[in-house]
Amino acid sequence: MAFSFISITTGIFTTYAFALATGGTRSVWTWPIVIAGQALVALVYGALSVRVPLSGYSYQWASRLANVGVGWWFGWMSFAFLTIVTVSVDYGLVQVAFQPLIGQAYTPTSAALETLVVLALQAALIITSTRLTTRVNNTAVATEIIGIVGLTVLLLIVAAVRSLGHWSNLTSTGPVPAVGYYAWLGPFMLATLLGAYTIVGFESASNLAEETHEPHKVIPKAMVRAVLLSGVVGFAFLIAVAFATNKAAYASAAPVASIVRDVLGGVVQKIFLVFVCVSIFACGLVIMVTNGRLIFSMARDRRLPGHQFLSRVPKATGGPAWATVLAAVLSAAIALALRTHVGALATLFTASTIMPALLYTGTVLLYVFTSRRRGAGESQGARPRPFGRYEIPIIAGALIWLAYELIILIGPSEFRDAQYYVLGALGVGLVFYIVQLVTEREAMRKEPGQG
Repeated sequence: MAFSFISITTGIFTTYAFALATGGTRSVWTWPIVIAGQALVALVYGALSVRVPLSGYSYQWASRLANVGVGWWFGWMSFAFLTIVTVSVDYGLVQVAFQPLIGQAYTPTSAALETLVVLALQAALIITSTRLTTRVNNTAVATEIIGIVGLTVLLLIVAAVRSLGHWSNLTSTGPVPAVGYYAWLGPFMLATLLGAYTIVGFESASNLAEETHEPHKVIPKAMVRAVLLSGVVGFAFLIAVAFATNKAAYASAAPVASIVRDVLGGVVQKIFLVFVCVSIFACGLVIMVTNGRLIFSMARDRRLPGHQFLSRVPKATGGPAWATVLAAVLSAAIALALRTHVGALATLFTASTIMPALLYTGTVLLYVFTSRRRGAGESQGARPRPFGRYEIPIIAGALIWLAYELIILIGPSEFRDAQYYVLGALGVGLVFYIVQLVTEREAMRKEPGQG
């Protein structure tokens, strides 16, 4: 689940055009920075998942380690993030994979309408069968690894044999001026979005803790391994793509698909795009699964309006029906709102990067603020600190990385539309928070799980 949510295929296909336009092919070197930073964050999430192995992850952790008010806001931010990232993934599926596969020209309206179809299919699958959803996910993980590794090797070999690749691309800025490339909020910093959008969602593993055997052992390993595996495989693929990048790719709305066609031919491109469609569909599916479980977890504790319906699971073999429907409908509304927006994909994936960065920062700070309580408990025989003497370097490294990421995402005016979404989500959240305080005063005071 963690690997599918990250989905290097989804992230690279969706954001490579932005990376080329912002920093040229040299921008691939921002990838290792992101992997190092997110691996540190994953370690912190792993430590928290061991302590509170429940569906709802950040919502549950904050509710128990801080208070229910803080927990509610963590839950709301997670909900807002998962809702928009579902749209960004499914919209990306349509624009950069499905439409090139069938030879359809991209328009905002066609992409929005086809995104609605994808959302409906994913919701139906989740509600109908958890087992089938799992099989689709596992199949997609296999196709993603096979497809990406195979394509990496083919691109390197064929591009070299046909003299279509250039190692100089790895240090090229393309049409982006080299002067000021490493300046504050310059091209190199902005291109970090390539990895920052991709390497998120590893925490989704902890949201299925109640459906996992030995979650305190399995989930932390799953999160860290997903980040590291995605990092290594994704970086190898990026090197191959950068090596084979040509002028046509800079002008394409789907540059990776364009590169594959130019280097390997139309037939191989079509075959690969089928793999890509399966992988990205599964990524969106997993995100909707995660959102549905989060909604269910909050509704179970009477933290959301309509909790009587949202907390229902009609059958043991399917997902929470009304929670999944809500997740799909809200994502569909966002897709429709962007049906005339030419730069919809960039707005979607930028907003989908700001939200988790805020969540990760809040969660790491939560870990720091509760460390005294853990320290006091150690003398009484409680569980020892998970990182031992390495705790300070890990926490400091995670916070430095997250501060760097937030500066990139909040500072530039290019990301204003995405920033407005975040502010809007917080504003709507404030309204619902007040409603909950008025209508469910008793529930909003109790720690989750209390009768």
